[in-house]
Amino acid sequence: MIPMLDIKRELNDIGDEIKKAVDSSINGTMFILGPNVKKFEEEAAKYLGCKFAVGVASGTDALHLALKAIGIKEGDEVITTPFTFIATAEAIRYCGATPVFVDVDPDTFNIDVNLIETKITNKTKAILPVHLFGNPANMDEIIVFAKKHNLKVVEDCAQSFGATYNGKQTGSIGDAGAFSFFPSKNLGCYGDGGLVTTNDENIYNTLIALRNHGSYKRYYHEIIGFNSRLDDIQAAILSVKLKYIDRFNKERRNVANLYRKYIGEIVKYQKETENGLNVYHQYTIVTEKRNDIMKALSEGGIASAIYYPVPLHLQKAFEDLGYKKGDLPVAEYLAENVISLPINPYLEDEEILVIANTLKTAF
Repeated sequence: MIPMLDIKRELNDIGDEIKKAVDSSINGTMFILGPNVKKFEEEAAKYLGCKFAVGVASGTDALHLALKAIGIKEGDEVITTPFTFIATAEAIRYCGATPVFVDVDPDTFNIDVNLIETKITNKTKAILPVHLFGNPANMDEIIVFAKKHNLKVVEDCAQSFGATYNGKQTGSIGDAGAFSFFPSKNLGCYGDGGLVTTNDENIYNTLIALRNHGSYKRYYHEIIGFNSRLDDIQAAILSVKLKYIDRFNKERRNVANLYRKYIGEIVKYQKETENGLNVYHQYTIVTEKRNDIMKALSEGGIASAIYYPVPLHLQKAFEDLGYKKGDLPVAEYLAENVISLPINPYLEDEEILVIANTLKTAF
């Protein structure tokens, strides 16, 4: 079986180092906001080129708290993409705000910057682009619209740790960035975890309180906050893996290049954003023969997945927003025709060739 993700190979590679870090954390007995959290926050901020980084409990919380910290509240509108995981829009709803969906670019799969300005109203307070599958969104245009209309920008970097746009790390370009450390991510822990980045000290200070019951000092609560803290053990694991992230991402790009070489032009590929460095959290193709290909892969013992089968504007959870099928045709087409193939730093050339040949045979 060729899986989508191979944690066992990762453990064979760096498992001893991770176990040592976990043992150290356990022996230190400071599990909540312990020293490894502070250490990792500082390391991540340095790597990402940000002044501040705040560890939180999950990628979803990272989005939610980032939006709260920039002032999103009930009655506001936040422009985002419908072709993403539900957490992107859930976080907007958690703030009492309304997600306003903009269709995506058919080549990059990211929010279509040419359509953003048509959706801006006097209720619009922020833009929430997603660097989908590790492919940076067109941040230059997004920042232009944000400045023109006095909007905040929160980057959804759940899938893009290590990706760059014009040489800048994703998460360092907008007012805040939200990262997920779900185990399958390019930089993943062994549980849930998240991070918010910012260069704004006021946003940082708000985040510090929001993640810890609205408190800066124990039992003194300035605002209503949340219980959303990255735990020390997960931070210890992340500090180990952060040292390898450039190697991991380089290997993912190598896998992507081999897929294109072996598969050829019989399918459409996600196009890399101009001036962007894609770190390929997922390797996603587009084909109208999806069912045939997935069946052939399954029969060959090869995993595959659909990210995402239903765009957010057509999810029942958002039916009150009044969207209907046909409103955002590119996102809908992609949802019906994308397949993600196995990709991880440990995928071997021979396995990539087997996957490619199985796919081609299905045609």
